[in-house]
Amino acid sequence: MHVRVVLLTVALGTVVVVGLSQFVLQDVASGLSEQRRQFALVESQAQVARTQELFDQASAQDAEAEQLLVNDLLTRLEGSETTRLREVVLLRATGNQRAVSLRETFSDGLLPSTITPELRQAVAEDPARQQSQPVEVRSNNETDDGSPAIAVGSRVVLPLSGEYDLYLIYRMDQEQRNLLVVERAFLLGQLVLVLLVAGIAWLVTRLVVEPVREAAGTAQRLSAGALDERMTERGEDDLALLSRSFNAMADSLQRQIVQLEELSQLQQRFVSDVSHELRTPLTTIRMAADLLHDQRHQFDPDTARSVELLQGQIDRFESLLADLLEVSRFDAGAAELDVEAVDVAAVVRQAVDVCVPLAQSRQVGLRTDAPQQPVMGQVDRRRVARVVRNLVSNAVEHAEGSDVTVTVAADAQSVAVGVRDHGVGLDPAELERVFDRFWRADPARARTSGGTGLGLAISLEDARLHGGRIDVWGSPGEGAHFVLTVPRRDGADPGLGPIRARPDGLEAGSTAQPVPVDEVALGHPTSIPVPPEDVLTSAPPASTEVLR
Repeated sequence: MHVRVVLLTVALGTVVVVGLSQFVLQDVASGLSEQRRQFALVESQAQVARTQELFDQASAQDAEAEQLLVNDLLTRLEGSETTRLREVVLLRATGNQRAVSLRETFSDGLLPSTITPELRQAVAEDPARQQSQPVEVRSNNETDDGSPAIAVGSRVVLPLSGEYDLYLIYRMDQEQRNLLVVERAFLLGQLVLVLLVAGIAWLVTRLVVEPVREAAGTAQRLSAGALDERMTERGEDDLALLSRSFNAMADSLQRQIVQLEELSQLQQRFVSDVSHELRTPLTTIRMAADLLHDQRHQFDPDTARSVELLQGQIDRFESLLADLLEVSRFDAGAAELDVEAVDVAAVVRQAVDVCVPLAQSRQVGLRTDAPQQPVMGQVDRRRVARVVRNLVSNAVEHAEGSDVTVTVAADAQSVAVGVRDHGVGLDPAELERVFDRFWRADPARARTSGGTGLGLAISLEDARLHGGRIDVWGSPGEGAHFVLTVPRRDGADPGLGPIRARPDGLEAGSTAQPVPVDEVALGHPTSIPVPPEDVLTSAPPASTEVLR
């Protein structure tokens, strides 16, 4: 911004300076030209009057004597040989009918075209007055580019030859030299003024930009977590007001962040403490409920049904308590990965098998599309299995009786697991909240599958703990597609992944095949046979189908 402001100021300043200079130069040139014209008129009037007086006093008896008189007078009008004051042209007046005629006279080297027809016409129309016109004086020299001058025409009467037009030409060479000096001075002044404007703009802009830069740097450090950063307050101007306002805002933000951190810590501690404190009474309740459940056949039907309901709710309560403990570990930053080189496809099959009873109860078909060859990756087996179970359970719960497809694929960088259902789907607003804790797309919807409302939130944290992600696509009435992508090597970048969340091209038969990865690089010492590339690419995926 500093450079842009300076360049813009210099550009605008240059335009203004050049425009103003041109205007002043034009005014100066006009003034010099007008001054020279006035001088020429006054001086010409005196010279013509004196010449006419000499003509009147002359006593030439013939044309030759008159010609000598004219030549002598014109030479005097021109001035000395060293200092020519003016050029002289004598032309026979239009309409002169005298029998005696003198030759037309021009100063040495002066071209006849110097006197324009317009000037001759003006003198002929009003011979009693002086007529002037700017002209371009050119000589017989071909290299002469001409010079500006003022031509003043007057009518004189010779004793024998009658009326002639006398033109006195005053060159403006001195005025041109003066104007050239002025132009050079203006050019130098323009350069100095532009540099001065640039320097002032640089200084002023720096005074304004520096506090803004300081504010930007302080804001960046604040956003990075340095909450004690503040701007330096100087003076009482608007910039000082900006610094004080910024510091006040930073103080307020720091207080609120500290309060939020304290509240968050209290909340995490509360959840952790409550979860741990509930384990002991829950264990006692579990033992009693198990005892009642084992003897439910001795009770009457209503009591036996109540015992079964109690057993189911205790199971759900235990699951909720386990999830709360896991969430508290994530919040406290205590969650750790137990990484090992495993066959991710096998882990996915085992996790899907766990969900088969739930799918059968909901009359939902489960299909697993995975390569027959091992898909090796450095992952936490327990956490990946939990993510797959949560995604599959969620898909079954919202499938509305349609099939759920679980796809496993891999490339050189990552392993991906896609869970696709064709049920109620998700709208854009629901997609933004699908991983929120205890959130449900339809609050009136019963949790018949026994979910705790924390499954997807924990799954997302498990994926992030691996350095991966969960992408989701959904559309109302068209179902949803959740894709877990984790790197094949611990700490690596998963890249784009082999499966896209959008369902285009993800139908059965188009599943991307895994790319073999060196087991030694994965830290897996056992020898796992890997088929050739052509066999691997053409190998059909293993499918597990649970019919409704």
